[in-house]
Amino acid sequence: MSSIKDVAREAGVSTATVSHVINNTRFVSEEVRARVLDAVGRCGYYPNAHARSLASGRSHTLGLVVSDISNPFFPELIKSIEAAAFERGYDLILSNTNYDPDRTSHYVRRFIERKVAGVVVMTSELDKTLVGELARRDVSVVFLDLGKPGVHMSNVSVNYETGIEEAIGHLVALGHKEIAFVSGPERLRSAVRRLEAFRNSMRRHLPRARVRFYRGDFKLDGGRRAAAEMLAADARPTAVLAANDLMALGVMAELRAAGLQIPRDVSVIGFDDIAFAASAEPPLTTVCLPRAELGRRAVDALMSNIEHPERRGVQVNIPTYLITRASTAPAAVPEKPTRRRVQKV
Repeated sequence: MSSIKDVAREAGVSTATVSHVINNTRFVSEEVRARVLDAVGRCGYYPNAHARSLASGRSHTLGLVVSDISNPFFPELIKSIEAAAFERGYDLILSNTNYDPDRTSHYVRRFIERKVAGVVVMTSELDKTLVGELARRDVSVVFLDLGKPGVHMSNVSVNYETGIEEAIGHLVALGHKEIAFVSGPERLRSAVRRLEAFRNSMRRHLPRARVRFYRGDFKLDGGRRAAAEMLAADARPTAVLAANDLMALGVMAELRAAGLQIPRDVSVIGFDDIAFAASAEPPLTTVCLPRAELGRRAVDALMSNIEHPERRGVQVNIPTYLITRASTAPAAVPEKPTRRRVQKV
């Protein structure tokens, strides 16, 4: 296996010069740089990434923490973050928390121990102790929907209100007044914010309507259970807005199993615009959260933290918007009871 000494001898320079070229730690003329890189290729030299990180105090690796790798919401987000990191010369390590705040804390701390250059935390289940700890340490971290970030904490915030306002406005325009909401787990900030946006929009559009919501879990089965509760109630809603697409698809599956047609009997709207939404039967009307933009801008914020530590505390806002497909239609008109005609004898 070739060593740095072999590269230096091949290029006719010192080992220190080879190190500066590989690590970009000092200016080296283009002619010398080209000679060193050519020698690296000819010798088949692969620098020890771990040793480089120990020497520099930082690696060219980013950590990414997500909530649920099995949720179709995350693959496009991960793909976007990986592509943006690769363009900047960074590798990516992925960790999955399964919505467990203890695992989130564990993975973030392990990333820091490994001296990663920065961490993107795309989860809602955050331990306040961890956030406070990171605020005190010299760590480049970008959060998703942190809430009220500290002075040096960068945050990518999703504007749930814009898309949900469009969704409720769309349903009201179709004549719906009995609108139910299937929320996510109450421990997750993203679920709480979506429910708040729904309630606020209902107050604006239908101030006298009874706000009915069902607790879900951001999973397909959670949507089915919520729909089963609706069917067991005295009067079912004419429209359902779910806090994510998986639950919306679960709602549709359960309603169809009960013999109802969508959207003739019940209109359904999801949230996220996952890949399955457009190919559902019927294609799902949904609030789009642009994950490619979310991932790219999260990495942009992290790079700003890494390259300009004095500018930490970048705040990014991602809007959401409604995509209308075939799962919504005018509200069904209740059938009026027919009067039996009495014939005189």
